[in-house]
Amino acid sequence: MQPTSVARLGVLGSGAGSNFVAIAEACAAGRIPARVVLVLSDVEHAGILVRARERGIPARYIPPGPFRTKLDEEAERAYVRALQEAGVEYVVLAGFMRVLKSVFLRAFEGRIVNIHPSLLPSFPGLAAWRQAWEYGVKVTGCTVHFVDAGVDSGPIIGQQVVPVLDDDTPETLLERIHQAEHELYPRCLAALVRGELVLQGRRVLWRGARPEQETRTGDRPGG
Repeated sequence: MQPTSVARLGVLGSGAGSNFVAIAEACAAGRIPARVVLVLSDVEHAGILVRARERGIPARYIPPGPFRTKLDEEAERAYVRALQEAGVEYVVLAGFMRVLKSVFLRAFEGRIVNIHPSLLPSFPGLAAWRQAWEYGVKVTGCTVHFVDAGVDSGPIIGQQVVPVLDDDTPETLLERIHQAEHELYPRCLAALVRGELVLQGRRVLWRGARPEQETRTGDRPGG
């Protein structure tokens, strides 16, 4: 799809929506040439829906069906229909805790992105920050990637490093990973909607300025 002057984003989330807020603010500030036109959630009273409505953005709960980790086929069709009716060009997952399958992936092929709180391919799946902390790694971070049929397995768009400090807990580490996510995700989305990304096999090449790989986001002052 050729980039438009102002792309239309649909955001899916299951939780508080801090990444959605970072994206919406980046759009409002002109850092992403896009606007969020719809927010959907699989959790009826999710914070992301409240935050979207506070900003005047249409926000809906769509029941996910009986499965715990994925949408059932009827729910997938309902999500796709809502996004298409809103004219969504790119689907942005922001803490959406469901795996997307064939119906969704076909409808928005190559136009679905996700952010994960680890340096993939390390620590895919749930509670990645805790996985990293328990394993004892010295650095972790976050990854923005295209979505495919696997779990956190799509081609990597960008990554940002967060050091694991000696006195970290899983909670303090997650807080600093969130800070990195709020920086990385808008930069990657801006490149995507500007048409600056080229996919070659599993490699995502940047035509424009690419996000800093070794940024020290998460260091304490003076660290």
